[in-house]
Amino acid sequence: MPNSATVYQAMVKVLVTGATGYLGGRLCHRLLEEGHLVRAFLRRSSDLSYLPSSHLALELAYGDVTDLPSLIDALHGCDVLFHTAALVEPWILDTSRFFAVNVGGLRNVLQAFQATKTLQKIIYTSSFFALGPTDGYVADEKQMHQGKMFCTEYEKSKVVADGIALQAAADGTPIVLLYPGVIYGSGKLTSGNFIAKLLIERFNWRLPGYIGDGNDRLPFCHVEDVVSGHIAAMHKGRPGERYLLTGENASFVQVLDMAAAITKTRKPFLHIPLGIIEIYGWIHVFFSHITGKLPLISYPAVRVLRHQWAYSCDKAKAELGYSPRRLHEGLSEILLWLKELEMIRY
Repeated sequence: MPNSATVYQAMVKVLVTGATGYLGGRLCHRLLEEGHLVRAFLRRSSDLSYLPSSHLALELAYGDVTDLPSLIDALHGCDVLFHTAALVEPWILDTSRFFAVNVGGLRNVLQAFQATKTLQKIIYTSSFFALGPTDGYVADEKQMHQGKMFCTEYEKSKVVADGIALQAAADGTPIVLLYPGVIYGSGKLTSGNFIAKLLIERFNWRLPGYIGDGNDRLPFCHVEDVVSGHIAAMHKGRPGERYLLTGENASFVQVLDMAAAITKTRKPFLHIPLGIIEIYGWIHVFFSHITGKLPLISYPAVRVLRHQWAYSCDKAKAELGYSPRRLHEGLSEILLWLKELEMIRY
């Protein structure tokens, strides 16, 4: 097997799990633009509208990360695997799915690697949630989650998966661990693009005020910058290393104030206490049990906002050349995009 520290400058064949997701789809586009051969791993029920409709270098492989044989078949002949597939929701009816997809999926990826022996590198997309809250300080890749309390089942599943990935790295698997922040930008309106949904609510006057008092802190990162970080990890990421692909740390109060300044509109006129929003979340979850639909807001999401999640991406900047744009620049772009789609007015 070639040295796992190889710098990939020539064309390589990559498999992308989660290829129809918000991040995975954009990653496929960029890999194709850079001249690589891309095999997109997806379910037969997946929406293909965000993948190139016809590209000679794009191949579709159908399966599921929870189905090991389909993953092994898809990996044959590939040099690099981008494992971006994940179930990203603050709450769902069947919470066992978080572990089936986020933990079981990673286990299958590692088993498939052992079965095929062709991969030179695995790029694993984790989450800043896997490192835990940072109340009162800014953390880096050295932080380990305390593993005692979790705001969401999603967070818990990513913490467990993180431990599995670190153990695999210690055992010699050529895996690079990436930890994106809150990803935003134009494109697919999924749960992974929460900022776009928040702005739609705000500028359609369905969100009358700030969420909380501004003590929350989250790391915001533009989707195109995160994609660049993934590709840089393929070229320069050191196996076994962790890299935070985050950006500007800010509260949702700061986000809405910045959006108001960009659009030259009035700032929200009140603060909605998190306690009220949490009650609202419990009500939404109650009706979700009846309707089967995902709630607009849930109580686990409010628990996240009771903490700070502030991180430094200096290591990724130094080793990968990661260069996240300022939040003001990214918000200006997404607001214009939403306005052009006539999803917001200002």
